[in-house]
Amino acid sequence: MRTFDLTPLYRSAIGFDRLAQLLNDAQRGDAQPSYPPYNIELVSEDQYRIVMALAGFSRSEIDITSERDSLHIVGRKQRDGVERTYLHRGIAARDFEQRFQLANHVKVTGASFDNGMLTIELVREVPEALKPRKIAIDGTDNVAALEQRQAA
Repeated sequence: MRTFDLTPLYRSAIGFDRLAQLLNDAQRGDAQPSYPPYNIELVSEDQYRIVMALAGFSRSEIDITSERDSLHIVGRKQRDGVERTYLHRGIAARDFEQRFQLANHVKVTGASFDNGMLTIELVREVPEALKPRKIAIDGTDNVAALEQRQAA
């Protein structure tokens, strides 16, 4: 596997350290956890949904934390103390930790758990100050007003 040294980017690009860190993490080749299975949906232009299949878990065994630019979902299965002998065990129901990196201005708006499916709603809320705005180009009327101001 080919690796890239991103050190020059750290030295010359200010404010892009998070992007460089994401690229660094992506190239490491560490296996991403595949349990529990999940989907990430684009609901609309600025709305997203994460759906996780958590068979065998209850609401009290799931913890969701959103901090700055990451979403952390933890499942800790409580042991009931009953000794079981399985002939086939297809439902994993094991502890897990899943982390998602959130883009700037993406916020978690809600979560629900129904029939073993955890649904987390996200929305991108860009502040008005950061949204693109239309800049009017001075026309002939504005040129006359500008000349009057300069003459005064």
